[in-house]
Amino acid sequence: MRHTLIKSSVLLGLSVVVAACNSTAPEAVTTEPTANVSQFARVIKPEAPQATQVNDSITLEQIMTDPTWLGRQPQSPGFGLDGSVVYSRKQEDTQLYDVFRINQQGESVKVAPEVLHKYKSDEKATSRDGQYTAWKYEDSVFVQMPDGEIVRVTYGQPLSNIGFLTDNRLFARLYNTYIAIDLASGQQEKLLSWEFADVPSANKPPKDFVAAEQQSLIQYIQVQRKNRADKFAQKQAMRAHSPAVAPAPVYFDDNERLVAAELSPSGKHAIIVTTKKSSTRDDSDIMPHYIQEDGRIAAISVRQRVADAKPVTQTTWLVDVATGAKHELSYVGLPGYNEDVLADVKRENAAARGEEYTDNRLPRAIGLLNSWSRSGPAIRWHEDGSQVALLLEAWDNKDSWVVTVDLAARKLVNQLRQHDDAWINYHHNQFGWLNHSHTLFYQSEKSGYSHLYLQQPGEAPKALTSGQYVVDSVTVSEDDQYVYFKANKKHPGIYEIYRVNTQTGEHQALTDLNGLTDYVLSPDEQTLLLTHSTVTRPPELYSVAVNGEQAPQRLTHTISEAFLAKPWVAPQVVAIDSSHTEQPIYARVYLPEGYTEGEPRRAVVFNHGAGYKQNAHLGWSDYFREFMFHSFLVKQGYVVLDMDYRASRGYGRDWRTAIYRQMGTPELEDLRDGVNWLVENANVDRDRIGTYGGSYGGFLTFMAMFNAPDLFQAGAALRPVSDWAHYNHGYTSNILNTPDVDPIAYRKSSPIYFAEGLQKPLLINAPMVDNNVFFVDVVRLVQRLIELEKTDFETAIYPVEPHGFVQPSSWLDEYRRIYGLFEENL
Repeated sequence: MRHTLIKSSVLLGLSVVVAACNSTAPEAVTTEPTANVSQFARVIKPEAPQATQVNDSITLEQIMTDPTWLGRQPQSPGFGLDGSVVYSRKQEDTQLYDVFRINQQGESVKVAPEVLHKYKSDEKATSRDGQYTAWKYEDSVFVQMPDGEIVRVTYGQPLSNIGFLTDNRLFARLYNTYIAIDLASGQQEKLLSWEFADVPSANKPPKDFVAAEQQSLIQYIQVQRKNRADKFAQKQAMRAHSPAVAPAPVYFDDNERLVAAELSPSGKHAIIVTTKKSSTRDDSDIMPHYIQEDGRIAAISVRQRVADAKPVTQTTWLVDVATGAKHELSYVGLPGYNEDVLADVKRENAAARGEEYTDNRLPRAIGLLNSWSRSGPAIRWHEDGSQVALLLEAWDNKDSWVVTVDLAARKLVNQLRQHDDAWINYHHNQFGWLNHSHTLFYQSEKSGYSHLYLQQPGEAPKALTSGQYVVDSVTVSEDDQYVYFKANKKHPGIYEIYRVNTQTGEHQALTDLNGLTDYVLSPDEQTLLLTHSTVTRPPELYSVAVNGEQAPQRLTHTISEAFLAKPWVAPQVVAIDSSHTEQPIYARVYLPEGYTEGEPRRAVVFNHGAGYKQNAHLGWSDYFREFMFHSFLVKQGYVVLDMDYRASRGYGRDWRTAIYRQMGTPELEDLRDGVNWLVENANVDRDRIGTYGGSYGGFLTFMAMFNAPDLFQAGAALRPVSDWAHYNHGYTSNILNTPDVDPIAYRKSSPIYFAEGLQKPLLINAPMVDNNVFFVDVVRLVQRLIELEKTDFETAIYPVEPHGFVQPSSWLDEYRRIYGLFEENL
């Protein structure tokens, strides 16, 4: 996978080189380091794609039609039971998906329904000795036996959490019960169950004086109570001695509910996490849906607002499976468990009200960390069942802890406390155990970037990775020799696959494709199944041998000829100097031919959504419609800029947390630097620049139009947030705390408070059945603009659309309006 660099030209006064990549990479890119930007290139210029037959027309009608016209790219790649590559692909004329496997001839073959269970799974587990593989698919659980035979062991039972005990029995959860199945004999055993109810007793004690007197005076009552006591005692004796009676459930307070339950592979213990029953929404948390088949209005239930959220504490229990005894694992003793981490914030807000604040060191609300990028509860048992680790977080978002459990002493033991004055990252939180030693692995941002660490409990951690890059998608090899991961080592916008030797710390690059690359390690650990894309090419599947003896081989060819025939514009990725940070601001810039010639150009600045998202990378964007729209604009002579403003993903902790308590301020500073760059480097007229974006990008458009009216001549805000107090708790409370604690942050960060600053034309596009950013955000802002007697705004509503539009007609209408806004005002 050798990579040759060839000097080329100078672009915009910055050095550029062109890379001759191997044949598996659809596009080449150009890179050259400069001293003041670490090892990263100032400009990367992807080569323009070449098509055999080019159709010069790019139309909004084509861009915004059903995206199946691009070619229906492979999704959910993996490996079948026989080791073949498997993926899903959307059907051409429906919303359904087919499953394909790649045969020995390299052909994609549709998998028939009768054998689909051999290639797809919802859950999968392998016994520790490798003899058995079990998987759940749809309504059944299957097992591949040591002789290769596939046996369906359950049918029609909603099993979950499947795994293997150390004695090779299969275990699974059925509602509130864990069962074990002996695969040799077929015998089933109930291992553990739990209920949220009072512990059963033969007779309840008298509740008052009258009841007590009744029971002491009336012989009939005494006889009835004795009969119940005898029957109860007999049942308890049967539970203790008869193999015909299942063990009693473990009882929890009926005011609690289950959060998570994970059984040890030894079958001796379980970790069960509970929390108080409480409603997460109010009766008023509804969304009207006006377009219904019956012609009536449906009231759709939606989430609560961050303004209504209350602290939630979870209780962690260690359960002895044999006895049913449960023991609470106290958080007291965790470092910082009762620190008043928001004292300074509370003091500032109290002072604004003319009050004083006194520090409060009450225990904090703590529970399992709920990562947005990881499935399953944050509980990890070692394969031998003798060790367990949990990842905990404080409800205030300022601390997380990796803890183990001293099973004998029945207590938590802290292994790592991560504290962040802003907030703990809800991504990059993979953790667990190595397979053959009691060694923890985990990700941490303590260096400023997400990196990998190994740690023997009670000892100092060992860093496996370090540097100005982000580690993600971690896989430990079966023999513990390697940890595989994805990282943007070469450039913030290029993700390749690597592995690190856990003993020597030596790193090995396994791909050199440029663009975005994800991977799945094959079951035999000899092959990487890659999903690779470039700026102008949607993702396709590739495979490469882990030993590096051959170049990656392309497995799928799903991109349509219609898409390939279009003259898409390959944006450069540039590093724009920041006026406020040492790091540059990486951005995509789309340039028309001859942009340096003639009169200064019109320009559009796109603001990506999601806040914590990276879009100035060298791969295919989730914003593929916007990529096509930007190519369309370039053909009309526009320059387009798409910036990874501060808060974007992929650039480390400081970049992520720059917006703490001030959403919209650092980003707006970055947008100003971007506008200045366009004027100084891309022949853009400062007075002919517009902006647009959706979701967080819509919020940022509001902030720009209200707080920096000189910056843009027109703006379009799509599905926008106008008041963060109405958004969700999980995202917003990280960045702004909660409105009852930190109203200063909400007032500083919510566009509705700055609406009087609107001076230029503003288009607001709002879906009405958006259960993410509620339609009320637009309704309240529009009322505010009306009351401020603003005239330079208009609103377009979309009655059937959720947050992410679905109907092509809605997409087309929205982007016609955006284009019309720019054509009229720029």
